[in-house]
Amino acid sequence: MAKEKKLRAKGKGVWAEFKAFISRGNVLDMAVGVVVGGAFGAIVTAVVNVLLSICMWPVPGGLAGLVTVLPAVSEGQIPPEGYKVSYKVAEFLEASEGWTPTQAGMYVQHGGSYYYKGCAIIDWGSIINAVISFIIIALVLFVIIKTVATLKNAREVAKARALEEHYKKHPEDRPVVEAPAAPAPTEAELLTEIRDLLKEKKAK
Repeated sequence: MAKEKKLRAKGKGVWAEFKAFISRGNVLDMAVGVVVGGAFGAIVTAVVNVLLSICMWPVPGGLAGLVTVLPAVSEGQIPPEGYKVSYKVAEFLEASEGWTPTQAGMYVQHGGSYYYKGCAIIDWGSIINAVISFIIIALVLFVIIKTVATLKNAREVAKARALEEHYKKHPEDRPVVEAPAAPAPTEAELLTEIRDLLKEKKAK
């Protein structure tokens, strides 16, 4: 019975600590920032995809078609006999007419071509997309933080000027600057003072 009470009390203590933790302002702010940042990242990715699609219009398959197929180094990276490493879309549609879903599932589309899934593929389009998205997000965050800091500094300067103007009109409101307190004596100074006092007593 006592053990159960102890476990219950421990559970309540842990639950109270958890509630206190999630109720902190910085944790809630961080959660909101993560959600908003995720949504903003999705918007930036969509915009980047549109812009890059327009820029890559002349390239067959667009940005998604920028891939490099690495040479096969194992049997698993070589398609079965009778199958090719890659097909153009039209070729794939023609070749896969009699294929089963399993056979068609051996290939994945990148832009205007289908590639065998066992191949090692470098997806340059995804890398370019991620880099540009990162640069845009970092630039936007830099501008936001810089703007907020500038506005904050301007507000502090305006506040200081207004306060100074008030003190000029009402000098009695200006706080009195206290002189800095004398530094406390060091241990060596205290010992020297005690020694001098003892010497004076002996002399008397």
